[in-house]
Amino acid sequence: MANIADGGIPSPNIWHHPAVYEVENRAVDPDGVIEPAMRAIRDWAGATVLDLGCGTGFHLPMFAATAGRVIGVEPHGELAAIARRRTKDLPTVEIRQGTAQKVPVEDASIDVMHARWAYFFGPGSEPGLAELDRVMRRGGTAFVIDNDGSRSTFGRWFSQSYPMIKPPEVERFWLSRGWQRTSLDMGWRFERREDLEAVIRIEFKPADAEHYIASHIGLEVDYAINLWSKAY
Repeated sequence: MANIADGGIPSPNIWHHPAVYEVENRAVDPDGVIEPAMRAIRDWAGATVLDLGCGTGFHLPMFAATAGRVIGVEPHGELAAIARRRTKDLPTVEIRQGTAQKVPVEDASIDVMHARWAYFFGPGSEPGLAELDRVMRRGGTAFVIDNDGSRSTFGRWFSQSYPMIKPPEVERFWLSRGWQRTSLDMGWRFERREDLEAVIRIEFKPADAEHYIASHIGLEVDYAINLWSKAY
């Protein structure tokens, strides 16, 4: 049985298919849209960065390149172990096992928080937001990256497969809590068709995945996201 931090919410993709999720991470945002958009709002040079739900630590080296300190928090023990191996030669990076609802960091200790497709999906994430109120330092900024189900090919697939997640409700949730939205257009770009198909299969239920695979040609998928940000 996997070592899961108390309160960890299962992720249907990376928890069960970390190798395929690694392929997905490499295919996401091939033109580098997300990082400059974040830096334009709040750069992390010299800052203490919290990557919440860091998974296998894919984004930690990017933050560590300029941040003063980077803390990755992940509820799944096996993924956290991979993150430790990935960052073993980065002295400013530390991995801690924990959850968004109970973040294992000190009060007012974080300058920049990053959560990408992890826990903060709008309604229901209030306990994690309360923890951000505790851990964020005055003058800090939190970032949440999530799917925009209202547009793009991936957004259409997402809305069809997860109709319970309604974009207008998600938008109202974040805006009513003082977050700002930056709409971004990025995508998936794969080198092999079999990689695209494998990723679609870990993101959607089998029947939906096969339908999307059959209806989509090529190695790229246009993909719209919301970059939510809040200054503390």
